[in-house]
Amino acid sequence: MNATFQKYTLNFKQASGTSRGVLHSKETFFLFISEGISRGIGECGLFKGLSIDDRPDYEEKLRWLCENIHLKKEKLLLELVKFPSIQFGLEQALLSLKSKDEFELFPSYFTKGKASIPINGLIWMGSKAFMHQQIKEKLKSGFTTLKMKIGAIDFKTELSLLKSIRKEFNASEIELRVDANGGFQPKEVLEKLNYLSEYELHSIEQPIQQGQWQEMAQLCEETPLPIALDEELIGIFEETKKKELLQTIQPQYIILKPSLVGGFEGSSEWILLSKKQKIDYWITSALESNIGLNAIAQYTYNLGAKMPQGLGTGSLFDNNFDSPLEVKNGRLHYNNAKKWNVNLK
Repeated sequence: MNATFQKYTLNFKQASGTSRGVLHSKETFFLFISEGISRGIGECGLFKGLSIDDRPDYEEKLRWLCENIHLKKEKLLLELVKFPSIQFGLEQALLSLKSKDEFELFPSYFTKGKASIPINGLIWMGSKAFMHQQIKEKLKSGFTTLKMKIGAIDFKTELSLLKSIRKEFNASEIELRVDANGGFQPKEVLEKLNYLSEYELHSIEQPIQQGQWQEMAQLCEETPLPIALDEELIGIFEETKKKELLQTIQPQYIILKPSLVGGFEGSSEWILLSKKQKIDYWITSALESNIGLNAIAQYTYNLGAKMPQGLGTGSLFDNNFDSPLEVKNGRLHYNNAKKWNVNLK
């Protein structure tokens, strides 16, 4: 068995605003494993500035993996525990290697084109006019769940955008989620949540920065709208620590990005622990290419998740790979009439 990796830069079609700044490109890595005539591919979706494995020795660890690919999967995953995106790439590549079709990792009605996954339409930060334009486009495209990133422009402007949606659509017609990316200060957050709750939101993601467990726990107890933990889960590796976080904070939801929380195994462990606490979840991609997004979508479908997932990022890049993934009427489909075209070694 042999392994190699390749760096690849994804370019955004248009600059995408977050509370951490404006994104123009995103670096990712592809892991290739070969055995005889079979080949497997996986994406190690490093997210600079967010991933716990955004470290100077990242490529060194990928080289170590390639040199030690003969070791058992369990031993490799254990060695890579502080590199969750590499864990995820390894899981994908091994499943891909064993599959008849290197991109069908979890055969299902989804990969047969007979079922689809409900997803939210993502509204990026920007000027009021830009955000309003995105909202109109998503509604026109058939989305019934919108996720709006907030916390980077004037709060009153953001409230006016939510108000404009609610004037036209009530909560039973359009579900609204907001993502603060930790952008609110603890002293102001409850007041802001009270304002936001006037617009019948489904939830708010990560209202304050991660690592403030007691403040977040109090917030989850007092909040007028459901809170979903996102960045809070990053860098929590041990099962006992995961249990402690969930029991301490007791959020209404958790959001799982496999590239950031240890791939399929890491995500499944969070799901098992959250179910014991009666905490619901959904899955989100972390700006992977269609290769990583495809793996996440197939995994998500097999979980039987019913609520809209965060899997609509495949169209963001102008140099993404052609794939069967397509978004229609607010749902992610696997259209087998469309073929993969991955121009990598």
